[in-house]
Amino acid sequence: MKAIIVDDERLARNELRSLLSQFPEIEIIDEATNAQEALTKISEHHPDVVFMDIHMPNTNGIEALKQLKELDEIPKVVFVTAYDEHAIEAFRLNALDYLLKPVDPTRLDETISKLLRAEEEEHYDAPHQSNRKDRPLEISDRIFIKDGEKCYFVALQDIRYFESMGNYVKVFFHTNKPMILRSLNSLEERLSPDHFFRANRKYIINLNHISSIENWFNGGLQVTLSENEKIEISRRQTIRFKEMMSI
Repeated sequence: MKAIIVDDERLARNELRSLLSQFPEIEIIDEATNAQEALTKISEHHPDVVFMDIHMPNTNGIEALKQLKELDEIPKVVFVTAYDEHAIEAFRLNALDYLLKPVDPTRLDETISKLLRAEEEEHYDAPHQSNRKDRPLEISDRIFIKDGEKCYFVALQDIRYFESMGNYVKVFFHTNKPMILRSLNSLEERLSPDHFFRANRKYIINLNHISSIENWFNGGLQVTLSENEKIEISRRQTIRFKEMMSI
């Protein structure tokens, strides 16, 4: 199982890494020193479990867990902290377990056993679940988006483009512009290249919404979308666009 360790103290990360090395089922693929870095790495690597401290600068672990709920694939979270006052809230947010520092190896063994049982149960249920996450999204698919208190269930064909905003992506459809916690690179992997095209580092456009194209600076192109939005296709991507779309 792929795991990420999140703690602002290097010694704490090293200690936990050493303890987890006793469990061959767990593969530590990365570390993060704060919650925002963790959210970025979780979005990129899609770990199975995150071992996370609570008291960290800026955003604490509890708030990070709340933000994780916005991801399509939510990893299991085990809190590893020196304080016990957040335990009730952590379990209310469906944290898998809550370990107190210094971590007792016997208690960690119980956590890993719980983690493996949960993984087995998910695999047992997997044949009965949709395999949608294993394939690119089709233009006819609908996606669920939660932005703050608002929820949307939008057809991909209605989305004109996606815009990268740091750790988030803004989704443009109709008059709506909700934000999702996801990198543009990971989103591009899920979208069908038959309908969506990476115009540049910041934008993915829906090819079906292109209303006009014109030559632009430095050998690039500029497309106008159905709601009159103008987006530049970089010179590098222009070459790819022409190769894909020319007869």
